[in-house]
Amino acid sequence: MKHPLITMSLMAALAGVPALAQETESPDQQPQAPASETPTGQAPATEAPGTQTPAAERPIVGGALDLGEENASSQPQSYIKATFDDWSLQCIKVQDGEEICQMYQLLEDQAGASVAEASIFKLENGGQAVAGGTFVVPLETLLTEKLTIAVDGGEARRYDYSFCNPIGCYARVGFTQADIDRFRAGAVARVRIVPALAPDQEVVVEMSLAGFTAAYDAASSLQR
Repeated sequence: MKHPLITMSLMAALAGVPALAQETESPDQQPQAPASETPTGQAPATEAPGTQTPAAERPIVGGALDLGEENASSQPQSYIKATFDDWSLQCIKVQDGEEICQMYQLLEDQAGASVAEASIFKLENGGQAVAGGTFVVPLETLLTEKLTIAVDGGEARRYDYSFCNPIGCYARVGFTQADIDRFRAGAVARVRIVPALAPDQEVVVEMSLAGFTAAYDAASSLQR
């Protein structure tokens, strides 16, 4: 089933603080001091300071109290539906209850440290691009050196980075049918990035292609 392409751009939520309006209520009439009776022919007594009648208390503003409501997550939660060798099928459920799934693999170095993430999904009406991919790399990456991918020692293809956020830097790429065929027939793809703090060095991690065909066939087709 076709689905509209969902752009998963990560944005920081801004918490807005509502302004509180302070109302000042004034009594309609000033309170009157109680009249005192004075004997005939005698001057009224002078009221000592501090013995004046206090002003009336302000009326309490009425109205219903807001008891709040549950803050449901605005972003759908992802889950792993299936595993195909070294690839996982990562899915989310949209509002109508249907699933949108993409291939996912965590790319690690030889020491087992996480270096990058790879996600691939099929595209409808994408022109030459029959599939799309998202690669997330560390923030300390030299973006001008681009992301390169080579299958089984073949010619490498270079891809621009699209944007960065506090999680990492993203390369959103398009794959042609020839690219997908190479992935299907290959054993391993090597993903290369260059550290910004060491531009004379490079980091190469392997993206296993074991299970690629089965995972790709199970992934959703998204409309561009």
